[in-house]
Amino acid sequence: MDITEVAKVSGLPASTIRYYEEKGLIQSCGRNGLRRLFSAHVIERLALISLGRSAGFSLDEIAEMFTPEGPDINRALLLAKANELDRTIEMLTAMRDGLRHAAVCKAPSHFECPKFLRLLRIAGKNRFRQPNKLKENKLKREKQKT
Repeated sequence: MDITEVAKVSGLPASTIRYYEEKGLIQSCGRNGLRRLFSAHVIERLALISLGRSAGFSLDEIAEMFTPEGPDINRALLLAKANELDRTIEMLTAMRDGLRHAAVCKAPSHFECPKFLRLLRIAGKNRFRQPNKLKENKLKREKQKT
């Protein structure tokens, strides 16, 4: 398949496909003139990359899951990401509920509403990014290997 076909089937722009190749996430198997050629298996790999990106994995984290023998998905990393998503869902659910309440709250001022004040506290806690637990786990694994 040439890069145009891959782009059409995968729904990704050719520039993204070239970038993924540059990052080592996918490999072309040749060229037809100036166009890169890919095996049909690249579609499955691109879908796996898209799934990982949708779940919040970085491209570097996804690249670690690919070996020459095929994907080697770290189950502990998946569990850590799932737990991170649970925390995000919990926070977003609380914010959604608070916003809905604030929209219909009968209090004269939002700052007199306990639910709105709770929403502000939640937002205040998230002003600074929390440390990336996945990167911390990666560093721990690397230290254990040496």
